[in-house]
Formats: sequence, C-alpha cells, structure tokens
Amino acid sequence: MDEPKRINESENPWETLSSEVVYSNPWIEISHRNVINPSGGKGIYGVVSFKNLAIGVVPVDDSLNTYLVGQYRYTLNQYSWEIPEGGGPQNEEPLETAKRELQEETGLTAEKWSLLGSIHTSNSVTDEFGHIFLAMDLKQTEAEPEETEELAVKKLPLKEAITMVERGEITDSLSIAGLLLAGRKLGV
Repeated sequence: MDEPKRINESENPWETLSSEVVYSNPWIEISHRNVINPSGGKGIYGVVSFKNLAIGVVPVDDSLNTYLVGQYRYTLNQYSWEIPEGGGPQNEEPLETAKRELQEETGLTAEKWSLLGSIHTSNSVTDEFGHIFLAMDLKQTEAEPEETEELAVKKLPLKEAITMVERGEITDSLSIAGLLLAGRKLGV
C-alpha cells in the first residue's frame, strides 16, 4: 500500500479573493466569498460566523441520571431532545455561561464542574465553536427559561440517553458529543 500524501497541516491551501457580508444579526453573520480552492480552481464559499460560543452541559446526579431538555426547533421544523445548552458571549468565561444555561433551562445548579471537551458543530459551513461541561453534585431550584424557550425537562438514566443517541433519537451535535463523552468519563 502506498504512503498517503503528506499535507502541511499549518498551511492553508485556500485563497480568499474577496469576502462580502451578505447578512448579519445579533447572533450570526453570513459572508459570501470568492475563492481559489486547493486544486487551483475558482469557486465560492458561504461562511456562517457565530457571535457567541456554543455551550452545552451534561448534568449527572449521584444515581447516574441525566436531564434532557425538549423543545421544538424552528430551524428543523421538529421537536428535539438535547442537553441543556445555549450561547455565551465571546468575552464571558464559558463556565459562567454553562452555569447560567443549566439553571435557566432546568432549574439545576451544580457544585462540581469539569470540561468534557470542545467541538466545532458543523465545520464545513460554520465557524461555530463550543464547550461541553459535566455538572455533578446537583441541587434543584426554579427554572427560568428565556421567552423564546418552551421547554420540557426529562430525567432519565445517562445510559438511556446514550441509547437515544445510538438510535438516532438525539441528533444535536453538542448533545451527542456531550453524552458520549460523559458516558466514557463516568464508565457508563
């Protein structure tokens, strides 16, 4: 078998000829770019840039139960079960956003926090970057969802949530990564 061609991972093989912002709102910016692709051909690229960090939280109690948030996702035109998640300002510490999102969406607070990992959510069209946290030693308080959120909260064994991922019932990228990472870390 031939050796695979070595690629210089630090060198960008794309050349941007021009870039124009075609849409912007408080959360995203979309740019249209004229490019030279790695093979030397001219082409176009659309890039969705996010103005916030994506933050996800996998809350796990002492009995290895987790909590999923259900809501109707406008962009998908369907209901979605997910870990508690949201967007955090670029200048805010990601852990502070995680604590706020967990409390707002589920009413839970946690004494013990750890970073499970970081993720690019869909790197072929967007630069969205996120952090996923594990929250443990949970306490229940009152949820405070945002006005755009009509949420249901479901408590279930972490193992069952991972099975939902495996059956394709959870499709959100932060949720899939977070649940699988939490399962591996906790030996579920």
